[in-house]
Order: sequence, then C-alpha cells, then structure tokens
Amino acid sequence: MYEKIDSYIEKLLNNSTPDAPFWNIESIRQGKKPHWNYIDGCMITALICASEITGEKRYFDFAEKFIDYYVSEDGSILGYSMDKYNLDDVNEGRVLFDLYEKTGKEKYKKAIFLLREQLKNQPRTNTENFWHKQIYPNQIWLDGLYMAQVFYVRFQKEFGGKDYTDTVNQFKNVHKYMLNKEKGLFYHGMDCSKTAFWADKETGCSKNFWLRAMGWFCVALADIIEYIDDENAKKELCGIFSEAIEGIAQYADPETGMFYQVVDCGGREGNYLETSGSSMIAYAMLKGARLGVIDKKYSEMGKKTFDGICKKYLTISEDGDLNLGGICLVAGLGPEDNRRRDGSYEYYISEPVVENDAKGVAPFVLCYTEIKRLS
Repeated sequence: MYEKIDSYIEKLLNNSTPDAPFWNIESIRQGKKPHWNYIDGCMITALICASEITGEKRYFDFAEKFIDYYVSEDGSILGYSMDKYNLDDVNEGRVLFDLYEKTGKEKYKKAIFLLREQLKNQPRTNTENFWHKQIYPNQIWLDGLYMAQVFYVRFQKEFGGKDYTDTVNQFKNVHKYMLNKEKGLFYHGMDCSKTAFWADKETGCSKNFWLRAMGWFCVALADIIEYIDDENAKKELCGIFSEAIEGIAQYADPETGMFYQVVDCGGREGNYLETSGSSMIAYAMLKGARLGVIDKKYSEMGKKTFDGICKKYLTISEDGDLNLGGICLVAGLGPEDNRRRDGSYEYYISEPVVENDAKGVAPFVLCYTEIKRLS
C-alpha cells in the first residue's frame, strides 16, 4: 500500500488551489471564503516535510505558491484577524519559518512578527496559559498547545533569544492540572474559572479523553523537542512527552494498532477507530523514537499503527481512486450557545466522520515521512 501514498498526495495537490483546497472539508461544507486557517497549515506543514524527505520539489513549490496567496508583501495575511485571539490561527505560521529560510522573502518574516504580536497580547488564564480563543475565556485546550507552541518555540529560537521558559511552563501546567494519572491520559480541555457548562466544578476539566486532542498534544511535544536547543527545557518536555506516550500506548487496539475516538472506551457502542488521532500518535511515536527521547519500542508500535490505518481506511475505488477515511471532521467544547458540544461520550461519537480532510491527511503524510526515514 505504501507505493500508493505518493499518488494519493498527487491527487490532493492536483485537486487543490490556494483558494479551494481539496482537503479542507470544513470550508467546503460551510462555503467559507479563502482564509488563513490551521487546517491548511497542517497540510502545508506536511508537504514541506514530505519535500525534504522525498526530494520532491513539487511539494515545496506547491506550499510556497499556496502561502504566497495568503501573505501580502507588507506581511498582512488574508482572512486573519488578530482580535479574535484564536490560537488556531497561529498554527499555519510555523511554515513561514521554512519558507523564509529557503526563499529569503521578507514578507514571510513580517507575517511571522505579526503572528508573534498576537501571542504577546493573547489573554491568559490564572495559570498563565494562553486562552484557547477569545470566545473561550479562561480555557486551555490540548489542541492549543499544538496550534501556538510550535510556532512560539520556533520564533524564540530564531528571533527571541532562545528563551523557552513560557512554553515549558504552559506544558507543565497542563501536566499538573489536566492529566488523569490513573488512566495516563490528558483531558481535552480545562476551564480555569470552572464556570463553563462542560467543566467539572472541582477540577475545571472536561469529561472525556478525545483522541485527536491527545494527538495534538503529543505531536506538539515531538515537534518542539526537535527544535528546542536548551537542554534543561528539553529535559522537562521530554519527561512529559514520555509520560503521555506511555499513557496512551496502553489503549492501542491489539489488531490494528489504532486508537479509539474516545480513547479509553474501546468496544463501547458507537466508538470507532479514528484516523487523525491515530496518525498523530503514530507520528509522535516514530519521531520520538528516532530522536531518542522515548523508548525505541515505540518505533515499531508507531509503524503498526500506520499500517493499521492504511489497511483499514486507505481505500481504492473501482476506478483506482484513493481516499483516506475514518477522520472525525471536528470536535470542541462549547461555547455557551452550543451546548451540544458538552464533552460527553455521546457528543464525541456524534460528530461527522469524513474522508480526505487535512486534519487526518496531514498527520498521515507526516507519519509516512517518518516511515520513509526507516527505510
């Protein structure tokens, strides 16, 4: 099946333009105008990585053309609003570092500093963590650690004097307040004010363990650990990363190596093996083992998970068309006027499951790059 993945990536590119990417199912369904967003950011990150591993220049050229559509010469970004204080909008900024390094275009650097300005002013919880968004006051989501902190660390490394204290402290707080030590899993979200309708009144945490949230968290740590060059900071993050991987590894499906949408409820009616989070965990395992910061056994475990995804969800139609299925389209907590998103088991299994969305495709491609490193 591996040999088919390259042609699958080609399909994604051939059917995508910067203003209408094939992989952004949310935008397509909602009829959104082209805008800067984390879903495209995930895919462009994967393409740049794939270009480095495969030597396929077309992937990088596509990424550059795509981002050029959104970033103007003055560094302004199409469809980006700083005043939303949305950590999701920072994620796509991580690709700007690679593009600036390889092309020298000053507009990429200007856009980097624009996004950094958001983080300077981002509202914070009483634990000094970033709010996930303006519309989610006092809330920490695992998703947000990926969305903001990889960019933040890259900025600190390139332009911020290599001071990673803030990032390390935010991860330490998540470990302190959002880890269920008995289960070895991190809750999806925490409302530090303990007032959100979905939050536990004593801990502020949400009710369940959503796979993709755990995936975002583990991938954030794997990527940051690769970039960070302060040994003390790296040691602290490696400890959290190792604990997170060890925690979730115990929930792998024995047959496929994949993980369930609600991680600790395998076999419960309605639960299913989910592609995006499984790809993220597999990628984090493979990368962490390669970097030597988690046990080498996780390399084989990550490969089994990737193979399981390929066998279960990478399907070929009668006309030879490839599709990647089993992807939860979206899940979240609140806001107040959306009480369906209450963090319950029933909620997480009720969200649409789709094919070819970048929240699943991008980590799948990233995982593939790690598999290629093994060969």
